[in-house]
Amino acid sequence: MFKWKKLGRVFNPSEYEDRPHWMNGFAQAPSAIIHDNFIRIYFSCRPRPDKKGQYVSYSAYVDLDRTNLFKIIDVGKEPILELGKLGTFDEFGTYPASVIEHEGKYRVYYAGWTRCESVPFNVAIGVGFSENNGKTFKKIGDGPVLSYSQNEPFILSGPKIRKFNGIWYLFYIAGKRWILDNGKPEPVYKIRMATSNDGINWKKLDRDIVSSVLGENEAQASPDVIFLNGKYHMFFCYRSGTNYRGKENGYRIGYACSDDLMNWTRNDSKVGIDVSDEGWDSEMISYPHVLELDNEIYMFYLGNGVGKHGFGLAKLIVD
Repeated sequence: MFKWKKLGRVFNPSEYEDRPHWMNGFAQAPSAIIHDNFIRIYFSCRPRPDKKGQYVSYSAYVDLDRTNLFKIIDVGKEPILELGKLGTFDEFGTYPASVIEHEGKYRVYYAGWTRCESVPFNVAIGVGFSENNGKTFKKIGDGPVLSYSQNEPFILSGPKIRKFNGIWYLFYIAGKRWILDNGKPEPVYKIRMATSNDGINWKKLDRDIVSSVLGENEAQASPDVIFLNGKYHMFFCYRSGTNYRGKENGYRIGYACSDDLMNWTRNDSKVGIDVSDEGWDSEMISYPHVLELDNEIYMFYLGNGVGKHGFGLAKLIVD
């Protein structure tokens, strides 16, 4: 049984009005890299919609003091990735992103999305490399490294990159179906995994790895895995398939564990964190990212509106 103490909201993008052309709101899907004196949190944001009400999304970072995670040292002056070229998979957005250090350099695994006609979007997963300590990244090419296939026909998103025992693991989500909610198409996606020896060429496990508790139309996202006390622990988020933008059917954080990274047992009663009675995270909590830092374990997560007003922090309480 886990028990998390909420420490408060860390970052609110609306407080930074000097970047309206690419960061007007949202700080979604926080993902951390530990440096010597600071923690760099990558997140995804949006500028204002265009005249047609359409928006794009970018990925950026905020640096936090390692000794005081509520002290902001720096906010990126530009997005970490450029949007894709005309017609490419990431033409309209990079969301979300997960960064890993490898041989002294940093790689980003990100979901790139493009607009569609019958449904709002489609998504695949791309990779970029950094030559400036993770401030910006250059894509390895114009196409994705993990894309649609016969059993994963659309929406490959939510990448979380990890290395265990010398093997690269990419936890992600894959679309199962689109359903209509009052005539509006809504996606249903489940958590999946792929493995690699080099982080570029991937072998998909090709099956859902977390069971559903809300029926076949439950949507799952943001699988984040840590190894603790001899077992692998996954924190993720899930929601109802329809009418999920409020408190009743909105996102919650779930939990599963595994001995081998392949077979997972879900038990949300052990997750130890839920919505607050009031405030910025009183309707939903989602997109958890768990971080081991200086003998403590923290969770960054989103609140109401799936990160529209920033992300917060919780600390694991050890009895």
